[in-house]
Amino acid sequence: MLTGMRQLLVSRSWLVDLPLIVLAWWSAFWLRFNLGIPHPYVDHAVVTTLPAVLCMAVGLLLARVPRQSWRYVSLADLRHLAWGVALGALLTMAVVMGLRVQGFPRSVFFISAVLTLVLLAGARATWRTTVERTLSQAQAITGAQPLLIAGQLQDVDQALRTLKGVAGWQVVGVVSSSPSDTGRTLQGVAVVGSVAQMAEIASQRTVSTVLLAGAPGAELRRELLLRWSGSGLNLLTLPSADEMLGSDAALRPRQVQLEDLLGRAPVQLDAQGLSLLLTGQTVMVTGAGGSIGSELCRQVARFGVARLVCVDVSEFAVYQLEQQLRQSHPAMPASYYTANVREIDRLRSIAERHRPNVVLHAAAYKHVPLMETDNEIEALRTNVLGTLHAARIAGEIGAARFVLISTDKAVNPTNVMGASKRVAEQVVQAVATDYPATRFVAVRFGNVLGSSGSVVPLFEEQLARGGPLTVTHPDIVRYFMTIPEAAQLVLQAGLMGQSGQIFVLDMGEPVKIVELARMMIRLSGKTEAEVPIAFTGLRPGEKLYEELLADDETTAATPHPKLRVAQVAAAAPDTLRAIEAWLASAGPSPAPEQLRAWLQARVPEYRAQSVLF
Repeated sequence: MLTGMRQLLVSRSWLVDLPLIVLAWWSAFWLRFNLGIPHPYVDHAVVTTLPAVLCMAVGLLLARVPRQSWRYVSLADLRHLAWGVALGALLTMAVVMGLRVQGFPRSVFFISAVLTLVLLAGARATWRTTVERTLSQAQAITGAQPLLIAGQLQDVDQALRTLKGVAGWQVVGVVSSSPSDTGRTLQGVAVVGSVAQMAEIASQRTVSTVLLAGAPGAELRRELLLRWSGSGLNLLTLPSADEMLGSDAALRPRQVQLEDLLGRAPVQLDAQGLSLLLTGQTVMVTGAGGSIGSELCRQVARFGVARLVCVDVSEFAVYQLEQQLRQSHPAMPASYYTANVREIDRLRSIAERHRPNVVLHAAAYKHVPLMETDNEIEALRTNVLGTLHAARIAGEIGAARFVLISTDKAVNPTNVMGASKRVAEQVVQAVATDYPATRFVAVRFGNVLGSSGSVVPLFEEQLARGGPLTVTHPDIVRYFMTIPEAAQLVLQAGLMGQSGQIFVLDMGEPVKIVELARMMIRLSGKTEAEVPIAFTGLRPGEKLYEELLADDETTAATPHPKLRVAQVAAAAPDTLRAIEAWLASAGPSPAPEQLRAWLQARVPEYRAQSVLF
């Protein structure tokens, strides 16, 4: 505290502020008496100058004004300055009136306060303007790249503020989404036209790079991409908040990515509730090396857990995760295990050693066509039996929360993978009745952009080979969300959920896979003439569309706008015994007809068929 006060007292801003305060005090007398100070009042000004300056300085100190950085002074800083000046004016009035100066003109107090605020604010604004102009001229001399910013004015305003701290770019104009904004200026930068005129504007100003301002998923981004990609314009955006949290993140414009076009507004988390649940606790994640599992680990690590226990069957996935987390969270205690959730003794030994307070179960086989033929029993043993093991062990050790990562393919399933995940949900509901001290919940969501085995990595590989991009059907649609959004909503559901509940995530509007392919082609800087799209036909067990709720299900609202609770029938009392008995008797390779018949009995809405229209 003493150090802070010392810094305030020796701040270099006093070299400018104190003379300006003196000037304001004498100017107030001068203005009060019509640009001339009568002789008796000159003495008043002389006698009161030192007390007035000291009182104003004390007011500024109390408002911590000397701590302000003049180079980055903002409206918030000017509000602090106003409070400091007001406080200083009150102190000045009290002290000077206490001196009982005969006939002192009281209007001087108000006039001097106004002049002090104007002079001090003007000094700061002048300094910032000078620094910014000098920087702009230096960038122009050093060959800074010209840049247009496109978007709504409120988004452009924020982008301009961000770019002031980034070297290498010179903003030469704003392209607004509203044509009526043309001719206005924003932070000294002119609005030179609308989005429809962007190609012409870029050509006139010899600009090849456009920064897209605004939130991820904004319609303007899609419009700009589809209209202007392939035209020679380089489309950039600023990194998101999640990216900025990374240890190697840089506040610099980057290429527009698919997540920027399909992503939505950031998830609003109950940070305080999650801190109470996770901070200082041990958390175990199964399937930790997968796309969702690894993102769950990254999200959990941000809350300062006592220990993160990462379990995955893949040695390489565990190794990669270990390297990433040690780099981004070097001080976080963590344990990394190669283990299969189908081996209950191994899983139990890990859990008993660390006794996690929260268990996030992401381990699963999820590739629909692969699990539909020749591997059906593997889907059941991992997705069903593995879930039973993880849930039962969470109950045995007294974990506070257990969260199953489920899927929209569990609704009215037409494939073994989806049906196995619906049985896994039943398992979680059944285990919940055996361990009332633990809250067991499941979370359903659709496809996750960039997750392993999803369509996006496939398209990326096909683009790298020059195409074509293969789409199974021109009308096939899917729900999509980003990996961070999915992981954050899983944590939020785990915090909110009551035992036995199944949460459904708001997946937004479904996206046609063919449109997704077109966007990826445009993002690569090519056109559909260069990279064609080929239709290959629906694969076994594949739907044209996915559902988030079964026909006989309804949902109930929750306090979170992106989470709803599915109203599903409770699991039968003999669910666990029947499932364990059948899996034990099925053997390593049951007949496909026998396996599907058993799934049909467990999940009546399951319809085994290769194509669904």
